[in-house]
Amino acid sequence: MLTVAVTGATGAQGGATARALLSVGHHVRALTRDPGSPAARALSALGADVRRADFDDRASLDAALAGADSLFAVTTPFGTGITTEIRQGKELVDAAAAARVGHVVFTSAAHADRGTGVPHYDSKWAVEQHLYASGLPWTVIGPAAFMDNYADGWTLESLREGSFAWPMPSATPLTLIPATDIGAFAALTLRRRAEFTGRRIDIASDERTSGEMAAILASAAGRPITHHEVPLDVVRRHSTDLAAMFAYFADHGLGVDVTGLRHAYPEVGWHTFADWAAGQDWAALLSAGVPV
Repeated sequence: MLTVAVTGATGAQGGATARALLSVGHHVRALTRDPGSPAARALSALGADVRRADFDDRASLDAALAGADSLFAVTTPFGTGITTEIRQGKELVDAAAAARVGHVVFTSAAHADRGTGVPHYDSKWAVEQHLYASGLPWTVIGPAAFMDNYADGWTLESLREGSFAWPMPSATPLTLIPATDIGAFAALTLRRRAEFTGRRIDIASDERTSGEMAAILASAAGRPITHHEVPLDVVRRHSTDLAAMFAYFADHGLGVDVTGLRHAYPEVGWHTFADWAAGQDWAALLSAGVPV
């Protein structure tokens, strides 16, 4: 059995990866800044070895990675910033190199290696390049747009009003993936190191237009929901980063070979957007009393 250190273990991608590894008997070191959080306690109850680790505390990273066979690495600029994400990502790679970790799986973003001009894609690309130069055995996975974001934040607020407010044309397709599938694929690459070392793979579970997503959400929620295209200028007033991302989606798409992935790796158990939507508790989510 492997001993895998998992960063972001109390978040969506890291949590899904940790659970996928634990379900098949691997040893998981769940790295988190707050070992006492409910999410950390839940992982501990599943058998994870929860350890404190902070990207800004190199000693904590060194201690958490010592003796680990592999590392699942995830970084984010949200709540910190692009410059901080790059610095923290490089520090994590350096700590893994110092610990002589045998395999690093870094979760980036689909198309991050294509010069998108999207700030939070470019920051992940900078971390990728540092990983490639580190000498560590690596695998990079690039998830498409997260399905989980459709049940949160301003998208959820609009759904409560019967509108799927999304900054893309109704007929433009977008590739999508839930955190569960990211975790399952990451766990697969960690278990089959020899097969995946040195590969960068963009991943997605489904491809749907905004109009199709609105119809699927309406069916799953049991209430009328129609797509409303939010102008990019509105998004830009809140975040130039996200506006750049949606402009890229609309102009270039986020093409991933969904059919090829399903054929090559059926054990992942890929979920369609309809599968994901059917698994959400829309009655609770769409209640006006649920905080976002």
